[in-house]
Amino acid sequence: MKLPRFGVEEWLNVHEKEATYDIAGVSISALTVQELFDLTKTNSKDFYQELSQKRLDYGWIEGSPTFKKEVAKFYENVAEENILQTNGATGANMLVLYAMVEPSDHVISLYPTYQQLYDIPESLGATVDLWPIKEELNWLPDLDELRQMIKPNTKFICINNANNPTGAIMDRSYLTELVAIAQSCGAYILSDEVYHSFDDKDIPAIVDLYDKGISVNSLSKTYSLPGIRVGWVASHKEVADILRDYRDYTMICAGVFDDMVACLALKNRQKILERNAKIVRENLAILMDWAAQEPMAELIRPAAVSTSFVKLKIDLPIETFCLNLLKKRGVLVIPGNRFDIEGHVRIGYCCPQETLKKGLALLSQELNE
Repeated sequence: MKLPRFGVEEWLNVHEKEATYDIAGVSISALTVQELFDLTKTNSKDFYQELSQKRLDYGWIEGSPTFKKEVAKFYENVAEENILQTNGATGANMLVLYAMVEPSDHVISLYPTYQQLYDIPESLGATVDLWPIKEELNWLPDLDELRQMIKPNTKFICINNANNPTGAIMDRSYLTELVAIAQSCGAYILSDEVYHSFDDKDIPAIVDLYDKGISVNSLSKTYSLPGIRVGWVASHKEVADILRDYRDYTMICAGVFDDMVACLALKNRQKILERNAKIVRENLAILMDWAAQEPMAELIRPAAVSTSFVKLKIDLPIETFCLNLLKKRGVLVIPGNRFDIEGHVRIGYCCPQETLKKGLALLSQELNE
């Protein structure tokens, strides 16, 4: 099993601590523990008292009953026992692909997307075809192209919705058509759904649309808690039973403290969503205003999620430009070549507003210099 370097993560691992103005990350401004307490009106002394009495054993292997109950509320048709806790969405994607992809399989992956979704199946010996997003379709891929890619042995169609890096959304009508295509060959659909859209759109989880739909999510992006590394897989019984056997090889459990914080967040998710909707809408307005006034940048508006993909009108290779931007001005973005698209950068705009404003102003300076 050989894997190429993970382009985006490699860039962040090397450079994110150098940045003064980090507008690369796509979590919505991370909460401190105290901010989580304040937001949820939790008495910190009571919380820590409860924690101090917890035995630091393995805890609940698949996630606590409270965790499973709260996550099941995200879905219309998923039983609590079919929720499996994972080490973030990264662990969830890894679990599904590791457990279910065979060397004889054909996998179709949205492209570009989160790199796991195409590189892991290929490393397992599957044949992988890439289903490209189209700028002229507002960064959605063409469903007619997908129909032409289907084979009798197509085992998986992998998507993330909203898309990373562009923020494009597949809505209910699009997903319904996608499901019909998957049904034609009996393929599973693995959908990484970590980016919640704060636009007023009908965007169902794939597990609620299709008996072979597998939904992956986490508390890292939309819920501002990447530091606890808690995610999950939501599926139907057939898949959940398969994943249980493989899960013991990948993580055992998330941890007693992590589960406790996750449950606090999940039980109060509406308060977190209200806080984060405000951040997304206000910061997206700042980003769109900047793009409208900056003649050397173009932006297809993302669907009120925390990631955006900006086209820059420059002659330099995009990675060279981004390195110059970081070294000279302290601004970190993700170069588009890390998604195999030149001339673009991924901007995570849901950081503190002053960081965003200053980062964009310095980006403009570098563009115009």
